[in-house]
Amino acid sequence: MKAHRTALLAAALALLASPVIAQDAPTWSLAIHGGAGVIERDSLTPEQDAAYRAALHRALQAGQAILAAGGSSMDAVQAAIEIMEDDPLFNAGRGAVFTAAGRNELDAAMMSGTDRAAGAVAGLTTTRHPIAAARAVMERSPHVMLIGPGADSFAGSVGLEQVDPSFFFTERRWHGLERELRRQNLPVPQRPANAPGPQAAADLPAPPLNERKFGTVGAVAVDSQGRLAAGTSTGGMTAKRWGRVGDVPVIGAGTYASNADGCAVSATGSGEYFIRATVARDICTRTSTGATVQQAADAEIADVGSIGGDGGVIVMSPRGEAAFAMNTSGMYRGSVSSVDAAAVAIYADEEVTP
Repeated sequence: MKAHRTALLAAALALLASPVIAQDAPTWSLAIHGGAGVIERDSLTPEQDAAYRAALHRALQAGQAILAAGGSSMDAVQAAIEIMEDDPLFNAGRGAVFTAAGRNELDAAMMSGTDRAAGAVAGLTTTRHPIAAARAVMERSPHVMLIGPGADSFAGSVGLEQVDPSFFFTERRWHGLERELRRQNLPVPQRPANAPGPQAAADLPAPPLNERKFGTVGAVAVDSQGRLAAGTSTGGMTAKRWGRVGDVPVIGAGTYASNADGCAVSATGSGEYFIRATVARDICTRTSTGATVQQAADAEIADVGSIGGDGGVIVMSPRGEAAFAMNTSGMYRGSVSSVDAAAVAIYADEEVTP
């Protein structure tokens, strides 16, 4: 009996000495975005609203399946983004906007929070999943950023799927290019080789989002081992010229992750301003000095707004707390965790709650 009491006492002391973990603390968590901009209720038909929400849920499900099975945050981020890269609703991968020359030029970045390893690509034209190429640069090359034909060549050399540039073509993005070029009094280029005819227009009309400035997709996650990761992918600005590259592949501007600093960030917005404000890195600086992820996100969006930038961010903490901040009327976004069911939102006044 004495031995039994001794064992119980030892067990009780061990429980008191161990860290207390709230029962509702997530063991893994994922947040995503599909772009921020002028997105208002009266600009989306019920069908469009439902289509975007369903697309966000599909991306969350892809990442959730990996995290719930004990997989890595890097794998979950990549899986969620690849779903959006393949969905023509979003300005990334298939469905990306066109340059003034009538090309789809794709940018992406990934970053691991545990060791701050990072990879980025810009100006891809033949790699199906730019986010996979960014990860390959991080894990399978000595570099951080590759651009243009060299980046596509590298992606092909490591076995990533290559496609004809016409794979990324969608009729409604082409119509968006025509409108923008006419607005700027610039010539409209010939349709890309192998592009489907005008009769192949998508069922949904041109998206309400001002994707000339704001189209991007991204994800941030923490896995059951506490590893943070962030990724972002974009088609850039409609009618961009001169090889323009925005904030997405610039590590510290549109994408950043650091377990040491307590955050993972993916941004979407007016890239030139997000680069100047080093938005993603600054958020992590704020969390490293005691701010919550929500406080850091709100403060940084206010800061970029003060110099004229518009957009939004998603941020993840090592404890699985997800934050969303924007200074636009909407941002396609969603989250899921080991304790909260998947939830999505579009408009700025919506909460991302199950």
